[in-house]
Amino acid sequence: MNLNNEIEKIIKGNGASFYDSEIVTEFEETIFRVFITKEGGVTLDLCATISNELSPFLDVHPPMSSQYRLEVSSVGIERKLSQPSHFQSAIGEKLKIKVSGSDKLKGILKSADNKSITLETKHGEESYDYTEIAKAKTYFEWNTAKKK
Repeated sequence: MNLNNEIEKIIKGNGASFYDSEIVTEFEETIFRVFITKEGGVTLDLCATISNELSPFLDVHPPMSSQYRLEVSSVGIERKLSQPSHFQSAIGEKLKIKVSGSDKLKGILKSADNKSITLETKHGEESYDYTEIAKAKTYFEWNTAKKK
């Protein structure tokens, strides 16, 4: 049994899509986070419903052997990209990437397939294989100008 496939079935049953999961430790507490997306947005009620359905399943099929807390949430406007499907769903968005052995780059994601991406930067179009990308995330430029 593949745990992520089973989690995905529960999430799809609620009209949402499984994006990713992660295990993190914060303030000496282990958290199993499940990120979801949905056309039109993710509500707190949807997160609660999915959490209530995932919880008994994870009691029987825990994601780890130690104690943890389950969190279900939206990926958010600024989200980590780690799989080709993440990049493919972010075409047209602003990205920050860290290329192995190089500085961070910013640009618009022009294309993504199962091997690489093309990013429009201030230097023009640049392509990178996924194996070259150490970190990637979408970003949003907040308008901090004051209205008059």
